[in-house]
Amino acid sequence: MNHTRLGAWFFLVFILGLTACSNEPYRDESDGSATDSIMQPEQKPFSQYDYKPPTQYGTFIRPGELEPAVDFWRKTYSLWHRSEVAVHDDRYLDVIYEVFVLPGNVGEGLTSEQKQIVSQRREFWRTQLSVLEDKVRNNIALNANDRQIIAKLNHNGRHVSHVLTGAAERIRSQRGTRERFKQGLDISRRYDRQFRRIFKEAGLPEDLAFLPHVESSFQFSAKSSAGAVGMWQFTKSGAQTFMPDNNKIDLRLDPVASAVGAANYLKHAYKKLNDWPAAITSYNHGIGGMKRAQNQVGRDFVKIVDTYTGPAFGFASRNYYAQFLAAQEIANNPRQYFP
Repeated sequence: MNHTRLGAWFFLVFILGLTACSNEPYRDESDGSATDSIMQPEQKPFSQYDYKPPTQYGTFIRPGELEPAVDFWRKTYSLWHRSEVAVHDDRYLDVIYEVFVLPGNVGEGLTSEQKQIVSQRREFWRTQLSVLEDKVRNNIALNANDRQIIAKLNHNGRHVSHVLTGAAERIRSQRGTRERFKQGLDISRRYDRQFRRIFKEAGLPEDLAFLPHVESSFQFSAKSSAGAVGMWQFTKSGAQTFMPDNNKIDLRLDPVASAVGAANYLKHAYKKLNDWPAAITSYNHGIGGMKRAQNQVGRDFVKIVDTYTGPAFGFASRNYYAQFLAAQEIANNPRQYFP
């Protein structure tokens, strides 16, 4: 073998070695062939949703009681388009009264006419539920439409009178975010490997790298009404605590620096709260808020979600962990949801 061939042979071996050591961010082992079994979300065995234990700190539990909420956010992220609006109960997320399609061109923001339509549909269902509650209370005969609503409320063996009480006040609407989540998946490919390495080196579960799906859909310039900025949505005070920097550069706009800050925060939150549902929820509600919830209700996270009524512990905080579980599931199986 001459020197030219020998050099070419070693170069080929080197390239193959790099390919064999590569680490694809989504770990999708399907080759896309017709023989691959792609199951729908509701058909997938629960065992396939088990999570790999992290190196040091606990693991993500998935209580069965949270499954209706996880399923709701799975539909929001991957099934319902931004032109579709679900009208639902804000406590029992499996109670979905309707999913309607907005007319006209629907962008990220809604026109005043589209907002009015959403408001009208919410008011329609408030009226329907108020009338139905009055009928049941006064033992008045029900029509076919009433019975259809009761069937929705009675799902999962709940006592209808308990769920119907106050249902009109629990009406909420949710737009689909399929397009936004898909865009977030595309952007996340640029950062996934680096984010996962940051959490792994911190001794934390690597799938915490999916948290920006909940926070910002991986938009690095995202801004919230509360003053949080960037892909990881840090406030100024949070950034000063968990990613301090003497330079006068806003590190919140740096996705990698913010990921390090998020790892610092979540490690600190886990040590204070001692479980991941509470620690992840604290990213929305604060460590002090979740500590108060544990002190008042106990460590049972499902019980916290069901019964805790502390200040600012509203819909967003109650659902934050379920949103994360749904985002984690979709991001780990992108072809299943965005084939």
